Amino acid sequence: MSKMIHNLKLILILCFLYCSEVFSLGLSQELSGSIIFYDQSNQPNNFSAAKAFDNDLDTYFKSDGTFGNWLGLDLGSPHIITSVDFYCRRDNKPEEYAARLELGIFEGANSPDFGDAIALAIISSPPIPGKNTINISTSKGFRYVRFLFPSEDKPSGNGLSKYMGELKFFGYQGIGNSTKLPTLTNLPTVNIHTVNSENITSKEVYIKGIVSFVYDDGTKFYTDSLQIRGRGNNSWTHPKKPYRMKLFNSVKLMGLPAKGKNWTLINNYGDKTLMRNILAFDFARRLEMTYVSPAIAVDVVLNGDYKGCYQLCDHIDVRKNRVDIEEMTPFDLTGGYLVEIDAYASGEPKRFTSNQYGIPVSIKYPDDDEITPAQETYIAAHFNKLTNSVSASNYKDPYNGYQKYIDMESFLRHFLVSEFSGNTDSYWSVRMAKKKDDDKFYVGPVWDFDLAFENDHRTYPIMQSTQNRGNEWMSMWDGGTSAAGNTKGMLRRMFTDATVTQKLQALYANYRDKNYISKIVMESVADSCENLLMNSQSLNFKRWPIMLSKVHENPVIYGSYTAEVDNVRNFINQRIDWLDTKLNYIPNNSAFNSPSNIDVSIRSNNNIMYISNLSENSFVTIVDLLGVVYLNDRYDSNVEVSLKSGIYIVSIKTDTNEFVVKHIIR
Repeated sequence: MSKMIHNLKLILILCFLYCSEVFSLGLSQELSGSIIFYDQSNQPNNFSAAKAFDNDLDTYFKSDGTFGNWLGLDLGSPHIITSVDFYCRRDNKPEEYAARLELGIFEGANSPDFGDAIALAIISSPPIPGKNTINISTSKGFRYVRFLFPSEDKPSGNGLSKYMGELKFFGYQGIGNSTKLPTLTNLPTVNIHTVNSENITSKEVYIKGIVSFVYDDGTKFYTDSLQIRGRGNNSWTHPKKPYRMKLFNSVKLMGLPAKGKNWTLINNYGDKTLMRNILAFDFARRLEMTYVSPAIAVDVVLNGDYKGCYQLCDHIDVRKNRVDIEEMTPFDLTGGYLVEIDAYASGEPKRFTSNQYGIPVSIKYPDDDEITPAQETYIAAHFNKLTNSVSASNYKDPYNGYQKYIDMESFLRHFLVSEFSGNTDSYWSVRMAKKKDDDKFYVGPVWDFDLAFENDHRTYPIMQSTQNRGNEWMSMWDGGTSAAGNTKGMLRRMFTDATVTQKLQALYANYRDKNYISKIVMESVADSCENLLMNSQSLNFKRWPIMLSKVHENPVIYGSYTAEVDNVRNFINQRIDWLDTKLNYIPNNSAFNSPSNIDVSIRSNNNIMYISNLSENSFVTIVDLLGVVYLNDRYDSNVEVSLKSGIYIVSIKTDTNEFVVKHIIR
């Protein structure tokens, strides 16, 4: 009976959607309004704008300059936009003129300055010389609509002129709602508009604006005012820039675990797979690191300019579900602190260098304007206790040696992520936290893997280089890999303590036996990321045509996105084989029972995952491949959870058993 009711509800919903579509199509018509435009050539009376709306295919609007020109309509009141027709300039060389419009953006807004605009569509492939139609699926009405000519980043000259022969918007009057908004691809779209479309040129000075996030296939929407600036060190030097956003409100953005105002957009310019951070963060989660930032692949549109595929991540700070340590007052001394072994520490206002090994460290928390001189002195002295203890004669003493000052569980997990990924920059930057009244430094979270997974000419090919160096850990190589100060020397000293390798072997074997990590599992993650990113990467490498160029530290030109991902897959396979040998891994499959042994059933239907036959007090965790946690609680029998299409990692722990499975929601 319940199944019949469910099917009846589904039929009614489909009928409603179908009727709504038919209704809207019946109302849809060509829209008219006042012509609006911007011409950066400072021609406010440029009458050629009207030529894009005169129904004459032999006239056109001319756009000169690298970026900034647009034209559109003030419709007088909000309208639901259903489609756009546009015609390219058709005389002389029509194919070339059409190609120049690729990656142009159509936007809708209700503010005359387009500060609240969202992208309605992008010209994703070269248009044809004649009529081009783009259908738009949105439930929200917009008073102002426009087309922004695509950016052309040329260091010399003003770029090629672009032309719009004719532009027509179709739709019907209505305010609508935000239940369905457009995304450029299957990924979330992040729309950012700064005040007066001011360009972001500084890593220090924030610019005000408005940001809108459209996600979950356009069914969810969040908008807020923000401040935005550049971020990063080497990554800031690339044409595709990374950004730091400070929202007005503290929120769990797009359902992410931490509630915060500060977020980052990672540019991944030199990572032609656009997934290296995702893969490394996923591996860290499999090792159950206390905190791993989400890494959500998104499309970014800044002031109407398509900027490419980015990763939305946490800003690493002290708060619940990020670095979850005690927030300090001026009267606290022993913690909590967040510091970073940092090769760029010389540019930071609060920093010190260790007495032993000359390791530069920047203080990230307490904040620069809040930390007291006593706290600065304390944390520098306490870090020196760590480095001094490593170099001391009794360094192997489990109680009074270096292990008194470093949490080995987090240190070894961080180390294993670095070695698995072949990250040449692992010890160039290492974040560490110290809790209140606790002598230990806790290592993590992991960060910055754009040079990992065989993407650095200084160590390429890693496996061959590893053999030539006596199969030693990459993190301790002389040359090739990077480290702040003499961090490598400190690592070498620690690994002369046999208990370090023993603990690392046990840690690795634990997660191999559980099948949290294996060649098949990690390949499936890469496969899933490739499928997820396929549409967005196509646009990204049109915006940034670097696939046939060596950028950053690229060792090889593989020539295609698929070949780039294949390189990563091959490295993963080789690296896990190498780790198995290096750590003397011998499978012990009897250590963990399979799902069938404890009679758990996992199935899905209509985007609902069903988990049945759970034993009493089972702990169930469901995480997607980008690190978003959908379930993390105890259950006694059955679980039902609604999920969108995708791949999920399900972990079930009982008092006596534990296993992990991959489940696909189609």
